[in-house]
Amino acid sequence: MLRGDDMADVDFDDEVFEVQRPVLFGLAYRMLGSVTDAEDVVQDAWLRWQSAERGAVQSPKAFLTTVATRLSVDQLRRRQLERETYIGPWLPEPLVTDDSMRESSAELAESLSLAFLTLLEKLQPVERAVFLLHDVFQYSHDEIAAIVEKSPQNCRQILSRAKEHLSSGRPRFRPEPARQQALLEQFLATCQSGDVPALAQLLIEDVVMVSDGGGKVSAAKKVVRGPEMVARALTGLARKGAAGLSVRFATLNGSRGVLLCSPAGIDSAVNLEFAADGRIAAVHIVRNPEKLARLILTTEGRE
Repeated sequence: MLRGDDMADVDFDDEVFEVQRPVLFGLAYRMLGSVTDAEDVVQDAWLRWQSAERGAVQSPKAFLTTVATRLSVDQLRRRQLERETYIGPWLPEPLVTDDSMRESSAELAESLSLAFLTLLEKLQPVERAVFLLHDVFQYSHDEIAAIVEKSPQNCRQILSRAKEHLSSGRPRFRPEPARQQALLEQFLATCQSGDVPALAQLLIEDVVMVSDGGGKVSAAKKVVRGPEMVARALTGLARKGAAGLSVRFATLNGSRGVLLCSPAGIDSAVNLEFAADGRIAAVHIVRNPEKLARLILTTEGRE
């Protein structure tokens, strides 16, 4: 049974689809961690929407959510081998967000962060779908069961298992934007100073630095752990990369981040995760050019 809503008459026009487009993209992006793949899912959902039999669709929202979820699960299954053979750590493709994309709830905002999207990689495709639909998009077990073609009881078990996998790694804290900006500027200034002890003091004891180059550009092949090791790595990167790179601030995945730009385009996207005391819990650096290509387009003309 498809999910019901307040629409008595199904209207198969562009306007109906456009109302659902942001939700479809948000679901697919959280499922896949890729702007490009999410846009492909939305486009495929549009094609299926156009060819759907009018009498078979009770609710446009339910129909489109079901299509987008199943397409995302299929896409994620195809991507699993690629993820297993990926060179170095994998990070999601960054997404530039602004006030027009501000999420309506804390759950939606948290689920957009790079830290959370990376954590979701622990889940199998159907686990990921069930978790996102229930905990982020607030679907019931009965509704999810129809979408993923499982029983409601099975969906409850899948959700419980997913939460166990995620319990120890949920993002810690998200300061207000002005505080994020201040912490980010302090972090950058300390990196550029080359003062390793001072930078280490800004990091928590179990801090991690994750760099994603995808084997296409230089990046750490393993996760760097601990304040001293991370501080040394960051000051080294700042020293080597200072020449010819400019700093551009942007809101990435709902929090303030930094784009390091060369005359040729964006070299790196840097995003921080914070602990409750304002220290840095994780540094995420995306350098894979394929993951920055869309970012170049979406940030053109931004401050």
